[in-house]
Amino acid sequence: MTTSAVAPSVTAAGAAPAPRLQVVWTDPVTGRNGYVVIDRLIRGVASGGLRMRAGCTLDEVRGLAAGMTRKEALHYDPANRYVPLGGAKGGIDCSPDDPDARGMLARFLDGVRCVLERHWTTGEDLGLRQDTIDGVIAELGLDSSIQAIYPLLDDEEKARRRLADAFAIEVDGVALPELVGGLGVAEAALTALDHDGLAPGSARAVVQGFGSMGGATARYLARAGVRIVGIADARGLVVNEAGLDVERLLRTRDPLGGLDRSQLSSQDRQLPSDAWLDVDCEILVPAAVSYCIGAEDQARITARYVVEAANMPTLPEAEAALAARDVRVIPDFVANSATNAWWWWTLFGDVEADAGQAEAKVRSSMRSIVTDLLTEADRSGMTPRQAALRVVERKSEEISLRFCEES
Repeated sequence: MTTSAVAPSVTAAGAAPAPRLQVVWTDPVTGRNGYVVIDRLIRGVASGGLRMRAGCTLDEVRGLAAGMTRKEALHYDPANRYVPLGGAKGGIDCSPDDPDARGMLARFLDGVRCVLERHWTTGEDLGLRQDTIDGVIAELGLDSSIQAIYPLLDDEEKARRRLADAFAIEVDGVALPELVGGLGVAEAALTALDHDGLAPGSARAVVQGFGSMGGATARYLARAGVRIVGIADARGLVVNEAGLDVERLLRTRDPLGGLDRSQLSSQDRQLPSDAWLDVDCEILVPAAVSYCIGAEDQARITARYVVEAANMPTLPEAEAALAARDVRVIPDFVANSATNAWWWWTLFGDVEADAGQAEAKVRSSMRSIVTDLLTEADRSGMTPRQAALRVVERKSEEISLRFCEES
């Protein structure tokens, strides 16, 4: 294992701060690498999920960790018990379908145990489910994948029980932890519609990816009246201009978000996976993989809004071209931030183990954040991403000032 550590204040002129810590771990069995990047520590702790995919790189994890810093700061509210953490991320260069994937996960978590115990709270991300992580954590004799945060809690036993109770809740057949992130994405999209004076009933959406994030996004958009006219999974795209039966597809999907083709209606059509960019719609939700919208791809998009449920799906040159066509991109660190926030709201007691409280908190927080950034974007002529980064900068300064005053 090799590490590099630099203070976050060491920067090139005009550049983003360097990460606080980078860990490159090499698997002694396969020779493949795993990574942990801590972008920023607040009160000694950083938060960010762990992904597993073939080809995962340090640069990728570094970018995701910086995004987590933004997600955390974005939800700062001095009235909450939860105070945002720093941002971090983990990644393993291994396909989740590899026969030794679980073994490599165990070796990786054991290898970075010292960081996990003290400074990094993590959970499921692309290619990994929380129950898989929890199982490996238990086998290694670790307490939890989020144990680094426990010293910050007023009543650890009560907080852990509240989070465990929340994880046991199901809403219409889907676990609450698998819904809150997509609810946040849907609320971001609905807020954008409302900001521009568009009714949900007049809007169509296409969702790429039907796992926990994409599936929940489709559910809550459909319940608001948006027609879900396309859903893409790893096997292809399913379209229906009249609207797909989202609830049926949710109840019958496989654990990795694959659609059960036997549940399609006679009006549903199947197309190749890459056709998802070509379907006419108002809302396009990339909810599967990073870097899937490039400069050439963006020309195929007819949507008015790209709402980033996946991490880093739109390349910068594509986003610039979309902005030139008046297509709003709601950035990932805004749109998909609700899962992370809900974990901490629940653990710190800002919401109880209650689906209604969780939904209300996610909706109100996301609506406030997206309204603020779109208003700022309109006022200043910025893109939504630029406006969101301005909000993050302001809230980060507030957090730093608070801890300076409390120290």
